[in-house]
This record gives sequence, C-alpha cells and structure tokens, in this order.
Amino acid sequence: MTGDGAAATTPAMSGTGSRAGEFEYVFPAIRGVQAGRQYYVTMCPLRIIPRLFLFNEEELPPEMRAQRSLNRNRIPEIARYIVENPDSYVFSALTASVNAEVRFESIVDGTGPAARVGTLTIPMSATFVINDGQHRRAAIQQALTENPDIGDETIAIVMFVDVELDRCQQMFADLNRHAIRPAPSIGVLYDHRDPLAELTRTVVTRTPFLRDVTEMESSSLAQRSRKLFTLSAIHTATGSLLEDVEHDSESRRVELASLYWESVARQFPLWQQVYRGYVTAGEVRRDFIHTHSIVLHALGRVGNSLLRESPDPKSWVGRLDKLQSIDWHRANREVWEGRAMSGGNVSKSRRNVDLTTAYIRTRLGMPLPPDEQRAEDAFNRGENK
Repeated sequence: MTGDGAAATTPAMSGTGSRAGEFEYVFPAIRGVQAGRQYYVTMCPLRIIPRLFLFNEEELPPEMRAQRSLNRNRIPEIARYIVENPDSYVFSALTASVNAEVRFESIVDGTGPAARVGTLTIPMSATFVINDGQHRRAAIQQALTENPDIGDETIAIVMFVDVELDRCQQMFADLNRHAIRPAPSIGVLYDHRDPLAELTRTVVTRTPFLRDVTEMESSSLAQRSRKLFTLSAIHTATGSLLEDVEHDSESRRVELASLYWESVARQFPLWQQVYRGYVTAGEVRRDFIHTHSIVLHALGRVGNSLLRESPDPKSWVGRLDKLQSIDWHRANREVWEGRAMSGGNVSKSRRNVDLTTAYIRTRLGMPLPPDEQRAEDAFNRGENK
C-alpha cells in the first residue's frame, strides 16, 4: 500500500512517524466532533477491511468484549447479498475504535469548513476494533473469497480514537439502543429484490378491496386504524398460497393470487362493510379473529392445496363458500382458545397456525396433511390447550 494518502481511498503506508522507522497508515478523512471528542470519517477498500479491523470475540467472555458474539448464521446471507447484487448492494458505515495516538493534517490552514478535510495518520501498531458492523465485516470477508473483484470498492468508516474497553462497550450500547428494525410491512413495500414482495405489492395495488384496507407501512394496527390487514400479513399469506404453485409467467401467479383473495373476501360480509364504510375496522378487529395474520396465513395454506389440486377457479371458488359457516367471533373460546388464541390473545406460533389451518380445512371438507393431523390429534387429546 503506497501512494498519496490524501488522494487515494486506499490507506497509504509511510515510513515516517513519531518513532523513527515506524510505518503508518494514512487515510483521507473528515474530522468532526461529538460530545466534545474528535472523530474521523474515512473510507477503506473492502479488501483491507478483514486485515485492518478486528472483531475481538475469540476466547473472551462477554464482559471483556466490546460487542456481541457473531451470529454466524447471518453471515452467508449478507455475503450472498453482496455477491448476487454487485451493481446495487448498499452498506452503511462501519464504526471502529483505534487505540493509538493519531495525527490529523488539514489540507488548509484556519478553522473554516475546509479545515475539517485532510489526512489521518495512524501507526501500523494500532489496533482497530469494530464497535458496530461486525456482521458486515465478516460478510465482506466471505464475499471477497467468492468475488475478489469487489476488493477495490469502498465502505465508509466512522473512526473514534483512543477508546478504552468501557467506552467501547458504552458506544455499542448507545449505537444499538436507538436502532429500530424497520417494520416488516415497510420492508415488503420497499424491497425490489424479492419477487414475492413485488408480487404481493402488485396483488394489493391491483385489487381495490385490498388496496383500501391494507396498511402498507406499519406491521401493527392502532385501534382507530381504518385498515383490516398489514402488508406483511398479506405477504406471508400469499407466500404460503403460491408455494410450489408453478406457472408459465409471473403475471399468471399475480392473477391467481388476486382472484383467490378476492374470492376469500367475498366470504366475509364484515370485510365488505368495512370497505364500504358501514362499520369501523377497529370494531371488526376487536370482535373477530378473521382479520388477524394467523387466519390469513391459514387461508393461504388452504388456498395452496386448492390451487395445487387445480389452478382452474371453477374447481375451487365454490368450496370457499363454507367459510361463511364458521363462527369467527373471538368470544367463541371453545373453538379458538388453544387453537388460534392463548389466554384470550391471538398467538402466531407454528403450532397455532397448524391448528387454525386444520380447523378451516375440516370445515371446508378437505383432508388434513400429516403435520396438521398430528397437531389436531394432540389438541383433541387436550395437550397444550
């Protein structure tokens, strides 16, 4: 690594420093101040990240580390995201601490904005520790083995200097305290890589009923919300509906999903009343179970069986009429307690989805697959009610 550190994104290496003969990294950087402490923003080629920035989890107890243990199951997924999207992947900055004396040289004299830009010189003997972004760092390392060509691409680094362990740990806590994972619905709304997310959005937007009663951003519905469903619930249910249902084109899959949900909606007069403004969505969600994600998921699984038997709507639309004979009141504890609810609250566990699906299948005169039959047998024996 040689060259002019002020002009290159690769950290340059020089042989001058505070101690004769000590090599140094030279980064182009911008200097800032937070809480009275100076920090620096720079960028670094991906190929340098695994060698430069450490993650100190090996053989250290939690109280001696500055961040959580790696969840190694996440790394292949993140690495695959980089490798499979070389023209569009996006990574936020890594946050790191450096335990050394550094030297910042501004490109201009004075105190104006331009004085914040310059070069940051760090001894090569320094230790760089990741405070936030350890999974991204590990994924970058794995992605480089699969596609070395990305090595010259860069990632932003926010660098804090001379930080002790307790301060590193506090930084990790502070950085993650206010980090809120986006609601699943808005993830579906904004995800243009996932074909199922794209299909779900198309189904919702092309179906007037769903478009009007589906919350597109939040994955929870306030009491006064006029929506019946969340986009994430429709997404999960549609994924179950179309699982292993093969068709020549994506447009045909959209057509089938739209037709199925339109047919289901006709079996719930209260849904239609909400759509037309005759009753409030909050009242229906409060008193009935059929708007909850567990029922949508179960209806998607039931529909999957119908579509796999025959994609021709004439063979299955009429069978959905029996949905109207089910008592969907939450107060119907004899049916729903232990099946779709626990202690009066709706439960979305796998077992509850199996039991709810099994009940709907039975009422529609459909056979139960083995997993649902086992769950139903256990339920009837009084197990885990």
